[in-house]
Amino acid sequence: MADTMQFDLVSPERRLASMQVTAVQIPGTEGDMTAMADHAPTITTLRPGLLRVEGPEGTSEYVVTGGFAEIGGQGGVSVLAERAVARADMTQEQMDSMVAEAHAVYARAKDNWENEPGPVDDAAKLLADMVAVGDHIGLSSKQPSL
Repeated sequence: MADTMQFDLVSPERRLASMQVTAVQIPGTEGDMTAMADHAPTITTLRPGLLRVEGPEGTSEYVVTGGFAEIGGQGGVSVLAERAVARADMTQEQMDSMVAEAHAVYARAKDNWENEPGPVDDAAKLLADMVAVGDHIGLSSKQPSL
């Protein structure tokens, strides 16, 4: 049996998960990564995506909108999510709300950063990632116009 490690997922509202796992697939802003027992200590930021946890009890998936993941050699993986919902509990209404929030961030960036593409591009990427998550889990939202 593969080595296990502690996994904790916390959002501002509550702790969503605390369990022993064998692997955590993380949607990082610099690219997706998989953490396993004895992984090198790392901290990464999250992009909107699907966080997948594999363990002796099976596989669990969570939709996250951003945050941080701390991977610590012997310490396991701690994820501090801006917003997180178990995939099984995700509704179309929640997905629409998350996409609407991302669209509002994009609109504010366009208003506040006129002629400065960096922040506007980042906000557009956030919105595109959120729409892609919905498509991936079968809760497609109407594509907002950029």
